[in-house]
Amino acid sequence: MTASFAAGTPLWEPSEEVKQKANVTQYIQWLAREKGLTFQIYEELWEWSVSHLEDFWASLWDYFHIQAVQSYSTVLVERTMPGAQWFLGAELNYAEHVFRNATPSRPAVLFQSERHPLTELSWEELRHQVGQVAHALRSMGVQRGDRVVSYMGNIPETLIAFLATASLGAIWSSCSPDFGTSSVIDRFKQIEPKVLFAVDGYQYGGKPFDRLPIVAELQQLLPGLQNREMMNYCSSTSPLIILCGFCTPPARQAYQRPSSTARVESSLNI
Repeated sequence: MTASFAAGTPLWEPSEEVKQKANVTQYIQWLAREKGLTFQIYEELWEWSVSHLEDFWASLWDYFHIQAVQSYSTVLVERTMPGAQWFLGAELNYAEHVFRNATPSRPAVLFQSERHPLTELSWEELRHQVGQVAHALRSMGVQRGDRVVSYMGNIPETLIAFLATASLGAIWSSCSPDFGTSSVIDRFKQIEPKVLFAVDGYQYGGKPFDRLPIVAELQQLLPGLQNREMMNYCSSTSPLIILCGFCTPPARQAYQRPSSTARVESSLNI
C-alpha cells in the first residue's frame, strides 16, 4: 500500500534540537556574534550569500578555520565566468585539513563491499598508510604539480593514495574501474600522469571483472607514465590491503603535524 500526501506536505521535519545543532544554525549564530550580521530565516542568509559574494566566502574561510601556509590577498579577483579566481595567493594543503579531525574516539573510514565485511580503519592507521604511500611517491620523483591518477574503485586504498598525493602538492585524478579504455584515456591522457594506481579488477553483482588487459593498454597509451602500482583486489581476500605492499617504500613513515612555516608541497612533513 502506497501512502498519499497532499502537495506541499513535508515528508520529514527536523526537531528543534536537530535544528539547533545543525552547522548552518551554528554558522548563523557565528555571523551575528563575530560579524554583526543577523538573519532570521534561511532565505535571508541565501540572499546575502549571493549578493555579497566576497563577504560570504571570506566568512566561510574564517568560520571553518582554514589553515593556510600563505593567506589570500583577494577573495574574488573579478566576477566573471569562466575564469573567476578565488582566494588569490592562498596556499594550503587539503590532506592537512583532513588529519586535523583525527581522533581515537571514532574510525576514519568504514568500508564494506561484496568481497569484504564491514571494516574499520582508524585515524592512526590511516595516518601511517598515507605516510608510507607519500614516502613511496616521493621516492618515485613525484613533486608539487605532478599528476597522479587512479584506476581503482571506492575503496580505502584509493583514499589513501589520494591523501598521499595531495600531501605532496601533486594533482590527483581518478576513474572507476568499470570505465573502458577509451573513457579512461580521454580523461588521463590530457594531464600526462607520472604515476598510475590500478586494481586488477572489481566485483559487481557477485561477478568478478578482470581489468588487467585495460591496465596494460593504459600503460602503453599514457605518455610520460613512469610508474604503475598494481593492487590485487579481486585476487585477494584481505579486508584492507596496504598500498605500500606494492609501493615498497624503504621504511615505515608516519604523518607528522607540519610547522607553520612548512611549504605546501611538504606541509604534511612526511
